[in-house]
Amino acid sequence: MAFVVANEGVEQAELSEPWKAVEEAGARPVLVAPESGTVQAFNHLDKGDTFDVEMTVSQATTESFDALVLPGGVANPDRLRTVPEAVRFVRSFFEAGKPVAVICHGPWTLIDAGVVRDRRITSWPSLRTDLTNAGAEWVDEEVCVDHNGPNVLVSSRKPADLPAFNEQLVEQLRSAERATRR
Repeated sequence: MAFVVANEGVEQAELSEPWKAVEEAGARPVLVAPESGTVQAFNHLDKGDTFDVEMTVSQATTESFDALVLPGGVANPDRLRTVPEAVRFVRSFFEAGKPVAVICHGPWTLIDAGVVRDRRITSWPSLRTDLTNAGAEWVDEEVCVDHNGPNVLVSSRKPADLPAFNEQLVEQLRSAERATRR
């Protein structure tokens, strides 16, 4: 499972807690970023831990992953959506019909990828207008699971929603694995 983040600005809990849930479910998460080296996480506005990048977006292929996770943090998706290779990589998961999970400010990258039209999604409340203007139906829910498209889209609003987000993330990953085995 690909976790795509910018090299600086990801909200630490929105990276580390889903990562742990994916590992506990028996899947292997991979940290993908625009540049090699490390990712600087944040706890809101304070620097958190650093994480090693395993693969750059220019090296990554959709075929190598079962699903995609886009953590939030304000700076993270704002930087990520300005990297054309990252936006193409994100869009490719929708084109391939693979599950995508996104939290907090993460949907900004989805807007730039052009994949939210006619999708039901939640996010940090300040993204409501951006998502609505991009053609999405914004909802204020702890976790939203949208099946209106070629893939499943799981979204949540904020770090407090992580337990529900992680539960749906793991459920959709298992569903995708079952479908692949058929």
